[in-house]
Amino acid sequence: MADNEIFADRMLSLGLARVSEAAAIASAKLIGMGDEKAADQAAVDAMRTQLNLLDIKGVVVIGEGERDEAPMLYIGEEVGSGNGPGVDIALDPLEGTTLTAKDMPNALAVIAMGPRGSMLHAPDVYMDKLAIGPGYAPGVVDLDMTPTERVLALAKAKGVKPAEIACCVLERPRHEELIREIRSTGARIRLITDGDVAGVIHCAESAKTGIDMYMGSGGAPEGVLAASALKCMGGQIQGRLLFRNDDERGRAAKAGITDLDKKYSRDDMVTQDVIFAATGVTNGSVVTGARRDGEYLETETILMRSKTGSVRRLFYRQRNQ
Repeated sequence: MADNEIFADRMLSLGLARVSEAAAIASAKLIGMGDEKAADQAAVDAMRTQLNLLDIKGVVVIGEGERDEAPMLYIGEEVGSGNGPGVDIALDPLEGTTLTAKDMPNALAVIAMGPRGSMLHAPDVYMDKLAIGPGYAPGVVDLDMTPTERVLALAKAKGVKPAEIACCVLERPRHEELIREIRSTGARIRLITDGDVAGVIHCAESAKTGIDMYMGSGGAPEGVLAASALKCMGGQIQGRLLFRNDDERGRAAKAGITDLDKKYSRDDMVTQDVIFAATGVTNGSVVTGARRDGEYLETETILMRSKTGSVRRLFYRQRNQ
């Protein structure tokens, strides 16, 4: 079958849910064991096995790293049966390895899929990110605004005082000044230790999570995954790559990126319709974590399609192996 075969997102979506479920189940057996590498490897192995059962000609564009850094699910790796449509795949088999090792909230197995050529090949560098949920006019907040301007603009658009705006920020030393400025506006901050894909998704479900806006720098690959989620759920995200040295600029060149200062919108990062699945490993505000119930293991997956805006929550139960 040709690479240009129609991307049957409806038919592929349940298969994608099985992929994230398998990764979550495999890593869940290592929750609280203190071994980040083993948890990640278990998720990678399970995700790759399930991906290869799908009738796709898949290429990993966001993965575990470059080929010389990751033995499996590396950037450029071909996955799937080799039959069916050509697709781009962005994945993080275990977003929150530390969260899993320490049994902390919001560890997820995450994967997105779109037609070939639909996703930004983001290098493994930092990205400055800004995200809000659906229901706002385009450009109501902008990456070129100061943090204060963003809070004030969003509060005005929402019709509330700045004190009623809640922001999600990764707790890192590099964000100390950002945190100080946000708090100076009266806005509240929820600090997270890891897992900024989940952090961005929080914005799209603000009524449930209480989070209005995500700010700060994190991994660029995670930015593409987050953009895939918002493509399905609605909402806005902007990102700009950050480079610390020539090696990182070289990674961008290798990925085909020539404009190093480009500000990427959601639709720049994900240009066509996608499907997205995330399964809980540990309990969180997006999905519940994997849990044992006697001889059974249960998971919850959020499964989304951007073409229809559909969001499904799937509960899966299997005998504990």
